[in-house]
Amino acid sequence: MQIRIGLENGNEGRSIAWALDHPGCFAYGQDGAEALLSVPRAVLAYADWVAGHAAENWLADLSDFDVRLVETFEVYAIDDHYDTAPEGTEVAAWFRNDWKPLTRLEVDRALQLINWSHADLLELVSTLSDEELDEKRPEERWSRRGILAHVATAKWWLMDRIDLAEIQRADLPKDVFERYALTQKRLQEMLPGLVGLERVVGKNGEIWSPRKVIRRLVWHERDHYFHILKLSI
Repeated sequence: MQIRIGLENGNEGRSIAWALDHPGCFAYGQDGAEALLSVPRAVLAYADWVAGHAAENWLADLSDFDVRLVETFEVYAIDDHYDTAPEGTEVAAWFRNDWKPLTRLEVDRALQLINWSHADLLELVSTLSDEELDEKRPEERWSRRGILAHVATAKWWLMDRIDLAEIQRADLPKDVFERYALTQKRLQEMLPGLVGLERVVGKNGEIWSPRKVIRRLVWHERDHYFHILKLSI
């Protein structure tokens, strides 16, 4: 099996190696070389995650795989006029692979991944008391409840990148758990309509497509699952 990698350099001061054919499989590094070296370990951990949830594991035969870097993107920042600016808003990676419409199989698997990541994070926070959820540590931007709110809102935001959110941000529930449930429900409704959808949208100086949205959706929730897990140790 060949694991095709899109390398994103400069995302919040680090590099991300994206497994382009496997949403939710990613590796970090201080630079591109370090991120690429971390890919094999990330692939094996990802395969274990899929195996722990899937009735039919599509990564069951992973005894032999090769990692191939197919594209590199250097993150840059822009100002309100869309001109490059050192202190502007970061523009995240757009890979040539992101142009490709999603197949039925890819959408079906993406729905499974999104449901698993949602359930995993919900299970993790459900064991925490209100005091633990609201604990604010000096080195952290958010409390655990704040992280969950961020993940829930990000789901809406990502759907909005391709004009499929259907609700206004101001109408999202204030209660974090209600918001988390609502944005997940909307995702479940939206995903089947992505099959074969040829949609590329420019939003605030950044390019988006259904494939890029799926890539970042699963990554974002998995990333914050590990974030909360680390805080709970």
